[in-house]
Amino acid sequence: MTPTSVVALQKPKDISLHEIEEELNSIWNSQSGDNAALIATRASTFCMVVYEPEEFQQLLAILGFYQGPVDGIHGPLTKAAVNEAQKTYGLPITGRVDAQTLTRLRQEVAKLPSERMTISNPNLRGFSINDAISALNPRRIITLCPTLGEDKGVTAQVSAYCPVQKVTGDNLICSEYITLRGTKEALNRVGDLVTSLFIPNLPKFVWWKATPNPEQELFKKVVEVCHCIIMDSSYFSDPESEFLKIQDLIDRGISVADLNWHRLLPWQELTAETFDPPERRADIGEIDRVMIDYEKGNAAQALMFLSWIASRLNWEPVSYQETGGDYDLKHVKFKGHNQREIEAELAAIPIADAGEIIGDLIGLRLASTNKNANCSTILCSETIGCMRMEAGGSAQAARTEMVTAINDQKAEFLLSQQLQRWGARSSLRRKPGRSGKNSQTERLVDHLLY
Repeated sequence: MTPTSVVALQKPKDISLHEIEEELNSIWNSQSGDNAALIATRASTFCMVVYEPEEFQQLLAILGFYQGPVDGIHGPLTKAAVNEAQKTYGLPITGRVDAQTLTRLRQEVAKLPSERMTISNPNLRGFSINDAISALNPRRIITLCPTLGEDKGVTAQVSAYCPVQKVTGDNLICSEYITLRGTKEALNRVGDLVTSLFIPNLPKFVWWKATPNPEQELFKKVVEVCHCIIMDSSYFSDPESEFLKIQDLIDRGISVADLNWHRLLPWQELTAETFDPPERRADIGEIDRVMIDYEKGNAAQALMFLSWIASRLNWEPVSYQETGGDYDLKHVKFKGHNQREIEAELAAIPIADAGEIIGDLIGLRLASTNKNANCSTILCSETIGCMRMEAGGSAQAARTEMVTAINDQKAEFLLSQQLQRWGARSSLRRKPGRSGKNSQTERLVDHLLY
């Protein structure tokens, strides 16, 4: 994507918390002259709170592995720092901050004395936002930046920027940026202030770039007032338990969207296409064996894709079991039409050169114990191939297709798409008639059915 030119109407300015609205109004009052009015127009599309921890960059900096700015950008400097940390602590060298790496970084920082828990790197979070989002003309972006170390309260900065999308007309559409920094404890204390910064009568979004935390005061405050909370389950360290938290939000009537869900679109479309021919469509009900391979590190995509298939074919979840091993195997059983038993296996595959998104799907195999059924299907990632899925001797009878991932899987791009189509259709919803599940594993599988 070509970078968007930006005009700084007001560069970041430090202010006290009670001066936020006053300072923003002064920015626009300064543009009220006849000539200035042709330059800047206050955006009025939506408001969004962005919870942007980027804890890993702070941890890496404190431990001496990272000297770059804390900006949330997973660039070469960050990847090199992660590689060095993983090498130092004897972890698998992936260049990505998975759950194991993050846990170890936290443990190492916890050993340090309090005076060592500081960073000299500039903290640039909150001063800008991705081009794909800024092009939608948000009225106000409120970025919450948790910091590590001593609780010294919350500091505020305000700024205004005008992305120049095209040279037509005389007006620039400008957005306001409010950045609040402090420890998690400090930010928890200003939840009411954060919600008061939303503009009345405009759509209100929360982009929570971390695992959901219904016990956190700040999380509870912003969730209750937003129209939609947006997450990315590729961040989740324990998808099964995090999905249960999301289900609790949905049960309370809160609209939730998962950016990771949109990464499954090519797999969903191609799966559906393989059953377009009438002779295969007639045997789709014979599917009773499912294998899903995904990149080791996060099972969210595999769980969601399995649940999508189950919801399309009206399978009822029966049991969920983790058997572990080298592939962290998970086994799920369903009951289908005429009490037909369906077995599914999810396998986490170690990948030497993994992609940017942790847990991307690698392969899918649909089969039947009925050897006369015309439903055997193998789908594989275009970049990794079908070797494992084609093993076993029955691949020759299967329809095999290669899946090309969407062009841009980055969260910022997917978020821009989500903001354009937000609402009930793009939110995670409980499928009608599926309440009353008793066991945690059944609820886990059940709530994922869209």
